Amino acid sequence: MNARGAFLRATAALGFCFGFGCDQPAPGSEPTGRASPPSAVKPVNREPLAPLPAVGSLDPKRVALGRRLFHEQRLSSDGKVACASCHDLASGGDDGRSLPIGVDGKVGTVNTLTVYNAALNFAQFWDGRAPSLEAQAGSPLTNPNEMATTWPRILATLSADAGYVAAFAAAFTDGINESNVRAAIAEFERTLVTAGSPFDRFLAGDQQALGAVQKQGYETFKSVGCVACHQGANVGGNMYQRFGVLGDYFKDRGNVTEADYGRYNVTKNESDRFVFRVPSLRNVEHTAPYFHDGSAPTLTRAVEVMARYQLGRRLSAEQVASIVAFLTSLSGSMARPGPS
Repeated sequence: MNARGAFLRATAALGFCFGFGCDQPAPGSEPTGRASPPSAVKPVNREPLAPLPAVGSLDPKRVALGRRLFHEQRLSSDGKVACASCHDLASGGDDGRSLPIGVDGKVGTVNTLTVYNAALNFAQFWDGRAPSLEAQAGSPLTNPNEMATTWPRILATLSADAGYVAAFAAAFTDGINESNVRAAIAEFERTLVTAGSPFDRFLAGDQQALGAVQKQGYETFKSVGCVACHQGANVGGNMYQRFGVLGDYFKDRGNVTEADYGRYNVTKNESDRFVFRVPSLRNVEHTAPYFHDGSAPTLTRAVEVMARYQLGRRLSAEQVASIVAFLTSLSGSMARPGPS
């Protein structure tokens, strides 16, 4: 499929035309694992974006255990890196770096995605290789560039700690095992929904929640086509898209790496080369730098690049500024950091 066809297919599936025509069939569905409830992606008041859903009923014992595990440095091979090292809950749920740094100073291959609202994504990681939070939770632990440990070592460490033994016994009938470690971390991550953003208040009917420039930015966001890929409650996170639909981003950037292949590294389908899971734009003002390669240092630059390579447009400075202003309205309340 050519670039224009890929864009039409994506927009047609979502019901947005933007003057290009909507005669393309909808793409096939992807496995979702434990993703957002159907209500989280339905338009509200005929808008393509929806307010964040309330956090569902969760097991408080598993949540508390998962929070502790999320901050536990002993789960890494050098005892210095925790999930929270790259997913700082105090500053956007990521690490603020172009590429993450793991044990022994090893550098990762793709930019760290925020953990906030990750429960609403239909798949996890840039390449979508994990269908659920449980599947995602174990990957950084054993990744050689991140925490570089093994499950036997993790289980032995936890089993030697009386506090963890008691906590697992209280939360799970079968105590400490790999499945329950994953489940506890995932349960905690499901609490990380950043409610109360100005934009959600706007969708709920509070017209004063957004300023004039933010409202204009929202209209521009819709009219130029950003909303074709960034929609639903998470303003993204529910589809795959090629990076460079209407322009060759990687040719222009140069120095293509294996990490740039995105979804292709999972499926080995040539049509998936340079395809990534569309990231959420919730709290995006707090998660610079941007893109899988961390190449955009500012939100302004990210909007300019997206307009050029995804929409084939060069937006005016005023349009970019208004979109950025709108994006700041997507920031909600973040969790209290710390293991307890």
